[in-house]
Amino acid sequence: MSLPTPVKTVEKLQISLQMKAKTELSFRFYALWDKVFRNDVLREAFARCRANAGAAGVDGETFEQIEAHGQERWLGKLQEELIKGQYVPKPLLRVWIPKSSGGQRPLGIPCIRDRVVQMAVVLVIGPIFEADLLPKHYSCILDFKCAC
Repeated sequence: MSLPTPVKTVEKLQISLQMKAKTELSFRFYALWDKVFRNDVLREAFARCRANAGAAGVDGETFEQIEAHGQERWLGKLQEELIKGQYVPKPLLRVWIPKSSGGQRPLGIPCIRDRVVQMAVVLVIGPIFEADLLPKHYSCILDFKCAC
């Protein structure tokens, strides 16, 4: 028997949240914070952010640096901040990117730790909100040319 991977345990959590949202339409999810800082959820969030790559934020911390100094230790520290209510997002790194029509537009780049927390929140609340989408709405999200 193999140990469950973060992907499997997070999928199980997502399925149970979505089923609850679909079967009990009037149910309100008041206590989700404890699910955001679960170890498996944070590991999966990190893996997804790592797959997206992206530049370092205002703190200059990169994925390579995090992995070199110990990803589990880094995630443990982040989890501790979340549990204790001491987590505070850092400012965005402002960069300017060129527009196709000329000129530039601002882009805010969050720190990796903020991206991981944002992804963890999406992993938890996403299935709840998806339960409310009609099939037509879901297909419109996938097809940006839809004129619903």
